[in-house]
Amino acid sequence: MRRRLVRSRTDSRLAGVCGGLAEYFGVDSTLIRLLWVVATIFSGFLPGLLAYAAAWIIMPRD
Repeated sequence: MRRRLVRSRTDSRLAGVCGGLAEYFGVDSTLIRLLWVVATIFSGFLPGLLAYAAAWIIMPRD
């Protein structure tokens, strides 16, 4: 079976992006969320927020 990168319906806080990434890579969603927040802070907020918004739009819903 082929894996697909999709937004999660079951592991969703805001849009399911981090939950979908966690399911795709087989890691805990808390780790993905923590890494995303740290990356957003260190990138100056705007790039991280824009990347999340882009993923929200591009990734299909599960």
